[in-house]
Amino acid sequence: MAPPLKNLAQLLLCLNLCTYAVVLGIGAWSINRAIDDGFTIGKGFDLPAHFSPIYFPMGNAATGFFVIFSLIAGVVGVASAISGLHHIRYWGMESLPAAAAGGTIAWSLTLLAMGFAWKQIDLSTRNSRLITMEAFIIILSATQLFYIAAIHEGTAEARG
Repeated sequence: MAPPLKNLAQLLLCLNLCTYAVVLGIGAWSINRAIDDGFTIGKGFDLPAHFSPIYFPMGNAATGFFVIFSLIAGVVGVASAISGLHHIRYWGMESLPAAAAGGTIAWSLTLLAMGFAWKQIDLSTRNSRLITMEAFIIILSATQLFYIAAIHEGTAEARG
């Protein structure tokens, strides 16, 4: 029978993997829409005075930063989940460093994206998909932390 913290870590890992996948999907939609409907300049035209390469036709001034850092956090989060699957499978001290390092880096990037989510919420004017992505990023900042704590405690408990 698996120890209770291993079951908790496995549940949190699956939850985080699915949530990071949703964040990647919404972020990819946002980038695609920004590329298709964003600001374009033809030949012979100068850039406007306040041109930003991180311009998004939906949302507000924080949207570009939020989407880009959410995508980075999502990719690193999925990669850390793959490392975490290996650790859950073996559940020993040998596989803990890779899972803990990947999880901690993903959590740090998720916290950075969460900061931009809070700024975006503060500025308002955003659509329902961005609101959904904000909610997932905020939830991920907590569940990723709980996952890191569970693998540390569970592996120490299994060691005896």
